[in-house]
Amino acid sequence: MKEQWPDELPVAQVRIARPTDKLQEVERFYCEGVGLRKLGSFEDHNGYDGIMIGLPGFPYHLEFTQHEQGSPCPAPSKDNLLVLYIQDKQRISQVVQRLAQMGFPKVEPENPYWKAKAAVTVADPDGWRLVLMPTAGIS
Repeated sequence: MKEQWPDELPVAQVRIARPTDKLQEVERFYCEGVGLRKLGSFEDHNGYDGIMIGLPGFPYHLEFTQHEQGSPCPAPSKDNLLVLYIQDKQRISQVVQRLAQMGFPKVEPENPYWKAKAAVTVADPDGWRLVLMPTAGIS
């Protein structure tokens, strides 16, 4: 049986949102590089443009917004992470190779846990860290 959100918190969807000044580059990184899909977008909504990225049919996605007056948003630390657990190590290698060809090489993780578990860390166009974690390393 599939686990459900608790009755006191009946969440229907999860969205993780953050600003960027590099909307097109972020879209390219996560869609062309990582392999996620652009689920939707908007332009000039109260001065904001944005995109939603994720996987069709799943109730969670990433949202990136860009304000017309700019929104400087340096990554707060090397340990702020988006972690994707992936079953197939070969697929991880393919994503890592594709990102490297796009100019986004692997970076050393801040926390040695990720390296010890054979995960790969890559910084996105804003410097936020993406970890591609083999599911065999889940603990």
